[in-house]
Amino acid sequence: MSLKNQIESGIRQAMLAKDPDRLRALRAIKSMILNEETAPGATGGDLAPDAEMKLLSKAAKQRRDSADIFRQQNRADLLEKELSEIAVIEEFLPKQLSEADIKAKLQEIIARVGATGPGDMGKVMGTATKELAGQADGKIVSMLVKSMLS
Repeated sequence: MSLKNQIESGIRQAMLAKDPDRLRALRAIKSMILNEETAPGATGGDLAPDAEMKLLSKAAKQRRDSADIFRQQNRADLLEKELSEIAVIEEFLPKQLSEADIKAKLQEIIARVGATGPGDMGKVMGTATKELAGQADGKIVSMLVKSMLS
């Protein structure tokens, strides 16, 4: 079942369960999918699975950034909404890797591309971004690559 169909099914279930937080998050995801499908240059059909994962990762990242801002501003009411939306979005994302797992994968990638120092960070990040898409936050990957190549 495609992500769009899963989201639509989830929307129906959230409506029946009268769960406004889940419903709001699912509608936001559906809106992002529809915007992506109808964007100029889009194929007009369903999104590819990797495009769906990128979209979900982007949505989760936006909400994490907003949650950080709300936490700094002591806005518990808005923070709670963002955290509930993150929880719903993460249900559809692949399981996030631990920092140890990310390091192990990065060591493998560094060995494969033959990186020796900070000048090779671009090569490593290009490969790592593709292989770890949806499984790890880009900031964490970048920070780990920088420390491993220094």
